[in-house]
Amino acid sequence: MNNKQKLVKYLKKTLIINSMLLISVWVLSCDNNAIFKSYEDLKDTNWYVKNIPSFTFEVKDETVPYSIYLLIRNASQYPYNNLYVTRYIYGPDGKQISNRLEEVTLFNPKTGKPFGEGLGDIYNHKVLSTRNFKFPKKGKYTIKLKQYMRQDPLPYVMSIGLSVEKPLQLKQ
Repeated sequence: MNNKQKLVKYLKKTLIINSMLLISVWVLSCDNNAIFKSYEDLKDTNWYVKNIPSFTFEVKDETVPYSIYLLIRNASQYPYNNLYVTRYIYGPDGKQISNRLEEVTLFNPKTGKPFGEGLGDIYNHKVLSTRNFKFPKKGKYTIKLKQYMRQDPLPYVMSIGLSVEKPLQLKQ
C-alpha cells in the first residue's frame, strides 16, 4: 500500500469517527431539557393488556410546568393506524392523581404512510401527552401506560417509553 492509499484510508476512518461523534453529541443535546426519559422493551414485540410499563422519576421543582411525552417504537407491520393508551400518574404517596385515555396516530389513515422517525421498517414516535403539567409537590412520581386496544396481545409494538421535559428556555 502506497502513501496515497494510506492517506485516503486514514481520512475515511477519521471522517467516519468524526461523523459518529457529531451525531452522538447532536442526539444527546436534543433531550437536555428532559428530567426523565426511558423505554421498556416488550417481549416478542407483543404488548399484552396485563403488561403495564411503569416509569418512576423524581420531580425536584414543582413550580415548573412539564411536558409529558409518550414514546412508542413499532414495526411497519403494526395492523392499525392508531394506538389507544391509558396514562396513569401516581404521586409520591402512591395515590393516583390523574388518568387519561390517549389516542396516538402512528400511520396516515388515508395513505398508510407511517408517522415518526424511521429506519427500515422500525418507527419511533414522540407524542405530546400533556403540556404544562404541574406536579403538586416535590418527590417521586410514577406514570403507568396500559394499552387500550381490542386486540390482546397487540403485535409489532417493540417498546413503550416516557419522556418528562422542562420547557425550553428562551435566550434573551
